[in-house]
Amino acid sequence: MKLRAIEWAMLAHCCASLLHFAHNGVFVDEYPNLPASITIPVIIWTWLGITAIGVVGYIVLRTGREIAGLGLIAAYAAFGFDGFAHYSLAAMAAHTVMMNVTIWSEAITAVVLLLVVGKRSLRVFHSPVVR
Repeated sequence: MKLRAIEWAMLAHCCASLLHFAHNGVFVDEYPNLPASITIPVIIWTWLGITAIGVVGYIVLRTGREIAGLGLIAAYAAFGFDGFAHYSLAAMAAHTVMMNVTIWSEAITAVVLLLVVGKRSLRVFHSPVVR
């Protein structure tokens, strides 16, 4: 099966998101000023919940409901910017290089996924039959 751009972008974003959340989980005590309420179970369940939105969006997209599917996938991608909340707790310089790499990897893949969703949305909305 040949993967299309949306599938590649979703896969890249999912991997970057998993890397960021896994890093959060492993180094939860080292992230600067992270609230005590952010625990490993919270991190795991949050990642699973966010990822479920993307999976459901993809399933909806594949069943032919493109607008709804693309909307859910766009929401999934938008969660990729939530990593920037780390910088509201402490400056970028207070984070390790790897912390910054995981935060920015997730955000960059979110941008790519949103661009792919946007391109596909334009095609859907300009087609004679909007699904």
